[in-house]
Amino acid sequence: MSGSPDLFVICKNCGSEVSPYITECPYCGSRLRKRAPKLDRGGQPKERRRLKRPPTPSLGPLRRGEIPGIRVDARPYLTIGLVASSLVLLVLTKGGVISLVDVTIVGRPQGDWWRVLTAPFFYDNSGYAFVALFSIALFGWLIERRHGPPAVALLFLAGGAGGMAVAASLDTLPIALGGNGAALALVVAWMLPDLRGLRRGREVDGDLLGATTIAIVLLLLPVVVDTADALAGATGLVAGLLLGYPLALRVASR
Repeated sequence: MSGSPDLFVICKNCGSEVSPYITECPYCGSRLRKRAPKLDRGGQPKERRRLKRPPTPSLGPLRRGEIPGIRVDARPYLTIGLVASSLVLLVLTKGGVISLVDVTIVGRPQGDWWRVLTAPFFYDNSGYAFVALFSIALFGWLIERRHGPPAVALLFLAGGAGGMAVAASLDTLPIALGGNGAALALVVAWMLPDLRGLRRGREVDGDLLGATTIAIVLLLLPVVVDTADALAGATGLVAGLLLGYPLALRVASR
């Protein structure tokens, strides 16, 4: 009906359907108009010249469980795959199907440098596995939701495989395995945006105290777990700082 008011308008910035009586988009914060429209006695807005519904909405087809105007975060499939792989391998090693000596860092590898890629997935201690995999699951999910799977893969490789490469090069332990380096890289990378925000006097929503506690526990794991290499953990911390800084800048620029 030509005389009835529009039920909604389309935000030009994010394409969401919003009320025609608001000044800012509730989804992206984009400014829609200078002031709320004045209504006449019939309840119709007097200003209708700038906010017009385009012929076709910019939102794509809705996915299962998605509400119009509200985006659903994709599942963290890469993080799930990393954690699930370690859990399956833990069961296989406990059952004697796989020998840790064949897939982890034992002394300095003699041509078997591919072990730096496999060692972060294996654990010989259930407590060590719980702490490391819980950290990887939590912060991997947060980073994958914020930056996507490539960021998680890069941090896991740099902290996990990179940490094992340093441990193998310096031959600090008879045997080194587990994902303490990978977990530390993910924790530190997640913390950096909030740390930069605090430094600039802004309020942050993240639980930095909890993340710091988890990072300290991961750093102290080599004290109680013989196969958790301290150099691997330190390498993961440095990798999280180096790779997390550009990710933090990306968050700040949004």
